[in-house]
Amino acid sequence: MAFFKPPKPRHPVLLRHAEERARSIENRTADWITGFSGSMLFVYIHVILFGVWLLTDGGPFHDPFPFGLLTMVVSLEAIFLSTFVLISQNRADIRRQALADEEWELVQREDLQNRELLRISGELLELTTQVHRLTTEIHRSIGPGEHS
Repeated sequence: MAFFKPPKPRHPVLLRHAEERARSIENRTADWITGFSGSMLFVYIHVILFGVWLLTDGGPFHDPFPFGLLTMVVSLEAIFLSTFVLISQNRADIRRQALADEEWELVQREDLQNRELLRISGELLELTTQVHRLTTEIHRSIGPGEHS
């Protein structure tokens, strides 16, 4: 179902991460399940199923009150859903780490560029100082009023 697809990332690192995840059927399945179980449709389906179960005294399985089968099914579902929540959190951590790694590399490149700019600025300052000193010496050697 297209409704449960996560939004496409825009950052190049996240695009690469999404492409890598899309290669695995396990990852695609986990993404779909976490997307579906986190939707309102999932909630509506459960409200209807639980309502039918309670109103028909155990539903099609004739599970009498206190609904042992329903309790078991809901417990198993909770176990699996909590596992998918952990998978989703791990996926989010991996995405955050990929972005942090990319940001770190960018900061390192910018630091190198800044150091190079500072070096060049220092050289320009030294050259400017030398030109000023030479110009001053030339003006002194020519004497006042002899230069045009």
